Amino acid sequence: MDPDTMRGDGGDVYWRRRMSVLVAVLVVVAVVAWACSTRAAGPQRSSAQSSASASPTPDPLLAGLRTLAMGTASPSPSPTPSPTASASPPSKKGAAAAHGRRAGEPCNERDLVLSMQGKQDVYAGADQPNFLVTLVNTGPVMCRADVGPRAMEVRITSGDDRIWSTADCVSGAGVEVQDLERGVPYVRSLDWDRRRSSADCRSTPSDALPGTYVAVARMGKLKSSMGVFHLR
Repeated sequence: MDPDTMRGDGGDVYWRRRMSVLVAVLVVVAVVAWACSTRAAGPQRSSAQSSASASPTPDPLLAGLRTLAMGTASPSPSPTPSPTASASPPSKKGAAAAHGRRAGEPCNERDLVLSMQGKQDVYAGADQPNFLVTLVNTGPVMCRADVGPRAMEVRITSGDDRIWSTADCVSGAGVEVQDLERGVPYVRSLDWDRRRSSADCRSTPSDALPGTYVAVARMGKLKSSMGVFHLR
């Protein structure tokens, strides 16, 4: 084609058509590029959305429980000792005051324990029965008690027969006051000469016959267990 011919009106039309085709190609390329970029970004967004949706939403209840557990796991401050815990134990005088008792006062019967034990069960020939009498103060403080033969009596019987008693024929006042410390036993050893006794103090008491006898210690309303023994 003649180049001059392209310079006329027909040439202008030709170049316009060439430019329109070029613009259309550029638009198509831009659209394709935009579509490719959209597809590439689409899966990333979807995967991000899926990962975001896969992660569980924090539960406020669980969060509160975790906070509570962390709070209880933290070390608590050591308790301050109370004045009563650090106070010294009460003295004997304080304990006595609490019980309304003072040292040296007469013993209360409910604080005394009276017991008696025989040396053996059978006494043959000239063997004399022997007994151990024990008195223990269980009160809060030391107290005093009369342990004389009348106040703390040992009596021997055989059935309904009153055979012998330490309260019979006592010379003098027959009073013996002892200081009884708490928990410290007072012990008296006593022998019986196998003779009967009586309140009228006969000059020639008769001998006890062979047989079974019972010995008991008495002190006011207190009474020991019975000790059974035999004379041969």
